[in-house]
Amino acid sequence: MLKIKSFQVEHMERGCVTDNPRPGFSWYAESDREDNEIREALLTVGDWSVRTRKQSGVIYRGERLKPMHSYEARLEITDLFGERASASLTFETGHMGEPFHAAWITDGSYVFKEKKVSPKPMYFRKEVQIPEAEAVERARVCVTALGLYELSVNGEKVGEDYLTPGFTSYRHEMQYQVYDVTDRIREHLLLEAVVTGGWAVGSYTYYRRNRVYGDKQAFLCELHLFMRDGSKHVIGTDGSWSVTAGGALKEADIYDGEVYDASGDPALYEMRPASEVTPEELHFTKHPNLIAAYGAPVRAHEELRPVSVTTAPSGERIYDMGQNFTGVVRARIRGRKGQKVVFRHAEVLLDGELCYTPLRSAKQRLEYICREGEQEYSPRFTYMGFRYVGVTGIPEENLELTALALYSDTPDCGSFTCSNEMLNRLQSAVRWGAKSNFTDIPTDCPQRDERLGWTGDIALFAPTACFNFDMSRFLGKWLLDVRSEQGRGGGIPMIVPSVKIFNQIEMTLTSAVDHWGDCCIWVPWAEYRARGDVRYLREMYPVMCRYIQACVHWAELGSAGKRKRIWSLGHHYGDWCAPDTEFRGWMKRGKYTATACLAYSAGIMAEIAEILGKKAGAAAFRKLKEETADAYRSILMDRDLRAKEEFQTAYVLPLCYGLLEGEERRKAAAHLARLVRENGWHIGTGFPGTPFILFALADNGYEEDAWKMLLTDTCPSWLYEIKTGGTTTWERWDALREDGTLNTGGENGSGGMVSFNHYAAGAVGDFFYKRIAGIEPLEAGYRRFRVKPLTGGGLASASASVMTAYGRAGASWTMDPGTSEFRLEVTVPVGSRCEITLPDGTEEERGSGVYRFVCRV
Repeated sequence: MLKIKSFQVEHMERGCVTDNPRPGFSWYAESDREDNEIREALLTVGDWSVRTRKQSGVIYRGERLKPMHSYEARLEITDLFGERASASLTFETGHMGEPFHAAWITDGSYVFKEKKVSPKPMYFRKEVQIPEAEAVERARVCVTALGLYELSVNGEKVGEDYLTPGFTSYRHEMQYQVYDVTDRIREHLLLEAVVTGGWAVGSYTYYRRNRVYGDKQAFLCELHLFMRDGSKHVIGTDGSWSVTAGGALKEADIYDGEVYDASGDPALYEMRPASEVTPEELHFTKHPNLIAAYGAPVRAHEELRPVSVTTAPSGERIYDMGQNFTGVVRARIRGRKGQKVVFRHAEVLLDGELCYTPLRSAKQRLEYICREGEQEYSPRFTYMGFRYVGVTGIPEENLELTALALYSDTPDCGSFTCSNEMLNRLQSAVRWGAKSNFTDIPTDCPQRDERLGWTGDIALFAPTACFNFDMSRFLGKWLLDVRSEQGRGGGIPMIVPSVKIFNQIEMTLTSAVDHWGDCCIWVPWAEYRARGDVRYLREMYPVMCRYIQACVHWAELGSAGKRKRIWSLGHHYGDWCAPDTEFRGWMKRGKYTATACLAYSAGIMAEIAEILGKKAGAAAFRKLKEETADAYRSILMDRDLRAKEEFQTAYVLPLCYGLLEGEERRKAAAHLARLVRENGWHIGTGFPGTPFILFALADNGYEEDAWKMLLTDTCPSWLYEIKTGGTTTWERWDALREDGTLNTGGENGSGGMVSFNHYAAGAVGDFFYKRIAGIEPLEAGYRRFRVKPLTGGGLASASASVMTAYGRAGASWTMDPGTSEFRLEVTVPVGSRCEITLPDGTEEERGSGVYRFVCRV
């Protein structure tokens, strides 16, 4: 029987509100017939329809969509056997580019001049009379803020989202949310909103610079009432709203936390008329484009309970949540009026106390002042990176403490498990590290005074992310900021959205930075390979071309001949966080990492140009890759393919970036294996080499060395972090040294840079899925994929699955050590084909279905 299992618009099955005039649709089906696919699909929206065999990235091309309107999309599919199935969904539009009728409002009497702190929260209020409330057919509220907002109607919060409107390049685009409030409509409505500084005007970056995007908070809101008689009414923010900076929330800061006083009487807060204001008056450098929310909202997911409660030598009571993560506490309190309860957060303990050194200036502190009796408190305008919570000011019996994991709503789509429990714990650390840093933007870490959108981390981690989670909306939102922030010279900022740090120098670099700037190519490429939607490639292609031109410019500057392809000038992070050297040593390796990166990106660009039908561009990029690869071999390596400056990454990158062939690969791989063995199979790579080193070994005849490196559990290694108690991957391989001391990096000039929740090294997950389980896409969206498991390392079993553009693909194998019998089960979704290679060399190809294979090895 044929069934449609998923039907999406703009990567959402339900609740989509879009300002995209050409929304995209996708779907997949299941069938109990083998070797099946969708022969034809008919998609209908209003009077427009299209017949297609595509299953992702099918673009609406009908009449212009109307603003604030509801649409139904219908899908009918037919398979190869003539069976049919149908499905439908509804979606709505936002303003569709039309201006808001409401005005921005703020507290005109509040002058915010303080430095390195966040502004006072603002409370906005409006009472509304709706005499014909029963005649309202549907009601929608459109709302945004310069800062972070929370809106309530008649005292009840609207929506499930946190940290709205989200972090974007506010100079260019801002999200607004659209919520259905039909069930809230009464004759008398009380609209209330709290707006804090957030990322826009709060204390942000490790220089604690405030007013990054504007002078103070502002609020914009419209209530749209659609009546049963076809009429429409709009109630918007204006000077009739009232405002105060004296509510219960006294302080709110992304890094520092909140101060909340529940003991006061809200009726006593002095309200005054709000002031209408323009974006220009708030000192936006540009008038931002308001767009209906197009990213993945931050929401509460898992609720964690303490695994232990202990008392520190200082007397502070410490709750261990058992997992390092990003989120907020939820405290159920039995308190006295005026009683102050303090919550402090940290990732690790040292000598039984919370360790705050890695936080630098971030306080990660909550102060709650009680009212009388039973009450609950959970912060709404901050988030913490933590495992441990220290509590003072309340007896244990009067507090029930849990914690909510906060991260962007990126649905699970991939899984991996095996017979080695340490590797399973590492896979869990990979996933938690990702979730912890997918907090509206891809951050570097969630705890210290940073939490910035460093581009190199997500560039290298994107394939692993796209296997584990549906990243489409999350990455699509962030890539729009990458496009907006590109410098005039083609460079991509090292941080997106771009902010001012490094002594107020704005990071909109006109130069290019290898591996970091390459996010503009690698991230959309990873998303395309995972989902098969060509839109991000098409939208980002001009950005990619300008970026490659910037890379070539810096490589050619002051050089000639083959040396013009050796990229040594400009800024490079090089072998960032490699354990065998320090801060300056990482960067000195930049000519190796940058040259290899230029060749690799040129090769990807050649493929993208071919997909987009740009033949001349494809040829030019292939030529650039060949010339750069030749320069790397000729200038950075000797005739025996030995790197002139030997370090693991110097071999890993040319092996995995396609710079070597045949005998050259064999020689370079032998040099890498030698370095790895001399280093006791310890990891020696920084950010660029870490995702690829196991591939470089296993794909070139050194499978045993790859397994030994993966399973090494002394420092530095992945499993050392797990053995030491890590539940997420670390920024530094030796963040916690074997002698129990903390590596803050202060002694080598890297500015106290240590994090126990840094997801970049978790890119090792890609090796789990593509080699150990053996699932690897051969065509975009897994239209064709390979299953070729790599056995070894003492593993008795491994299993992985991933939701592709065509449905669930899976591979599960077991190995009987007594009989050497290998058993493999492969799941192929409808519309896909799979190439299977067994360990004994047997090759098979299958269409959709579930298949089992047996061999001896």
